[in-house]
Amino acid sequence: MKTTKNKEFLSKLTFEPLSKDNWKKFVHLFGAKGACGNCWCMSFRLKKQDFEEGKENDGNKSAMKKLVWSNKPTGMLGFYDEQAIAWCAFAPRENFLKIENSRVHKRIDNKPVWSISCFFIDKKFRRQGVSVEFLKAIIKYAQKKKIKIIEAYPTIPTQEKLPDAFAWIGLYKSFEREGFEIVDRTSKSRPMVRYYTD
Repeated sequence: MKTTKNKEFLSKLTFEPLSKDNWKKFVHLFGAKGACGNCWCMSFRLKKQDFEEGKENDGNKSAMKKLVWSNKPTGMLGFYDEQAIAWCAFAPRENFLKIENSRVHKRIDNKPVWSISCFFIDKKFRRQGVSVEFLKAIIKYAQKKKIKIIEAYPTIPTQEKLPDAFAWIGLYKSFEREGFEIVDRTSKSRPMVRYYTD
């Protein structure tokens, strides 16, 4: 059961798409490591070779900045006291090359879909329910933007305590709680889930 303090914290979270206006806050959240290993949330968007090369000389960071400056949808930031504390990659599925080319997560139909590929939450704010609040915000955003299908590929942990490094794709129980349903079980530990907004 959530404490009053935790409920108060969650009620103060705000969410907005990544843009030129909040880019500096995004950079601050991702820090010197670009979230993890100079990823800058480009792992799912680039061919493997391009992504690996982009780990040097801020290549991946520049690639993400280029998308933002081109007004391409990339994802959303979560804020607490005007500080960016969380990130969720959310964009049309075709923008994520790794998902589009995945044998495990092949398209199940030709409907337009937006995918959630990953989360990144500041260490100080993990395990407090932020990802669930994020999903609520994404559903509201999708409804507002007339996005009809949200798709994700979360993990079903095989052990009691999952290391943070493995939780970046999201935990299935969080998605289930917000009404996402499994639509494909090709992978037993990483099902494809969907939320239909209408």
